[in-house]
Amino acid sequence: MTDATPLDGVDLILADLDGVIYTGRHAIPHAIDSINAAAKSIAVGYITNNASRTPASVAEHLTGLGLRVAPEDVVTSPQAAVKLLAGLVPAGSTILVVGGAGLLDVVRAAGFVATDSAEDKPAAVIQGFGPEVGWKQLAEAAYALARDSDGHGIPWVATNTDWTIPQERGIAPGNGTLVSAVHTAVGILPVVAGKPEKAIFDEAVARFGGSSPVVIGDRLDTDILGANRAGIPSIMVLTGIDGAKQLIAAAPDERPHFVLEDLRGLSEPYPVIEQGEDADGSIVTKVGDAIVRRRDTQLTIEQPGESRINLIRAGSAAVWTSGLAIYALDVPTELYS
Repeated sequence: MTDATPLDGVDLILADLDGVIYTGRHAIPHAIDSINAAAKSIAVGYITNNASRTPASVAEHLTGLGLRVAPEDVVTSPQAAVKLLAGLVPAGSTILVVGGAGLLDVVRAAGFVATDSAEDKPAAVIQGFGPEVGWKQLAEAAYALARDSDGHGIPWVATNTDWTIPQERGIAPGNGTLVSAVHTAVGILPVVAGKPEKAIFDEAVARFGGSSPVVIGDRLDTDILGANRAGIPSIMVLTGIDGAKQLIAAAPDERPHFVLEDLRGLSEPYPVIEQGEDADGSIVTKVGDAIVRRRDTQLTIEQPGESRINLIRAGSAAVWTSGLAIYALDVPTELYS
């Protein structure tokens, strides 16, 4: 019997962008061909926390890389954030917008009046990533969010709180760092719409209507955690922010259902994880021809196998099923370095 692929039974793929499809302007190797192959029989939506770009600009970028994407195929954190905002303030309110064109367009399309000044007495602040965002914009947000003597103030919605964002030149600060700057100034936290919160996943599933979706992501603390919170199976691909070291140490609510080296793995049989107790009481985990043994708190590689990804899968399973925190285990560096 052939092992199932990660896409067996799936009718909707919700794919992250940065670190999954592309890094900066360039496609990640094998991503385009793999998604196009899957799209022949499965609906594909693109779900991103990046608030600096419009769905149309994202679709144009993806189409230029070789995918077939319309603007409505892209679900952004600004879209989810504006839905949250609509439940917090009256229609047509003035909103202080901190972010890029993607956020500004969505706020205006929802019928709100956008401003960049706290002196306009906005009804709320909405904040998202934009490469042009600087001290002046963050200061205006802090002024608008200041509480009165009774602790009352206006709502604050953040599109997302990603600490980092992958760029062609490396890893750069993300919206979470900018949100943190405002938080430090005002002492309150925003309502968050994007991953890992459920709002953006609810928006995506409602839009595409899939009954058996799967999320593909590269970040444990946003893509995978968010999918788990939304009750959607997840696929972790090791082409972006998080690697084997972060994967093995993942908290229970940040653990994916599948781990792939790259998106070619979407169509490949996914090996069954076999685990059992040996005569000496040690726990043996086997994935393909990779074997990892755990005796008490000591992990050893009994057989690395021919596939690096299977060794990572076996090591992760050995750690996750131990019931112990990663710092309580002796893990060989070959499993994650």
